Amino acid sequence: MQCAEALRVQAYFDGEVDAVSAAEIERHVEHCAECRALLEDLEQVRARLRRGVSYEGAPAALRAQVMHSLDLEAAGVGNIIAAPPASSRPLAREAPLRRGRGFWSTIAGGIGGAALAAAVAAFLVIPRMDGPLSDEIVSAHVRSLMPAHLIDVVSTDKHTVKPWFAGHADVSPVVADFESNGFRLIGGRADYIDHQRSAVVVYQHGPHVINVFSWAGTDRLPSNSTRSGYHMAFWSQGDIHYCAVSDTGWDELLGLVRLLREVP
Repeated sequence: MQCAEALRVQAYFDGEVDAVSAAEIERHVEHCAECRALLEDLEQVRARLRRGVSYEGAPAALRAQVMHSLDLEAAGVGNIIAAPPASSRPLAREAPLRRGRGFWSTIAGGIGGAALAAAVAAFLVIPRMDGPLSDEIVSAHVRSLMPAHLIDVVSTDKHTVKPWFAGHADVSPVVADFESNGFRLIGGRADYIDHQRSAVVVYQHGPHVINVFSWAGTDRLPSNSTRSGYHMAFWSQGDIHYCAVSDTGWDELLGLVRLLREVP
């Protein structure tokens, strides 16, 4: 009979559980041979797919068009993929692309059946090769916006939020309230980033929520980027990595980053 925790173990492998659940599953796997074997099998499948599926990046012109369209959508302009900057604009004879069934059918039509199947498998099973950490953070940010997932400790007092992290996260992040600057501290929570318990400080800027993730690390951080309409700003202070995530504007997000970096 399959272990009752098998589905949660698969969710853990896919990075779809919160920090508390992840810790519980890790303790369970230490004592459950069946679930430990399940994790090993999933790792082997991922490794084989990585070795067996070749990776080809999108042409620069197409990539520029898609990213430009996502920026327009995030700004509420519409869903037409407008012309990208001149430096990456395709040849004039190419018609503007529209997202939708026709666009994706055209793309799919140019790919062989086997290659398309392999691409789908890679998309579903393998973390994206162009930025798994960024994808993980965006997923955690989106998950936090669901009801009752945003905050574990509700407070506008930094002296309440910061000590709470001592027993719930692996790092002690910078915590400050910048309400006078338009960034109101509303609380904090623990999440699971880069295989460790991350401290997340939560701010509100107008109607926007800003999650500031922090975790221990020495690896090189990704560049600032936008994924699925959410801006991500990365920086380090000492041996702690930070990432501020929100759908607010870049100027506002970087303004909060500047304030946090100026805290002694």
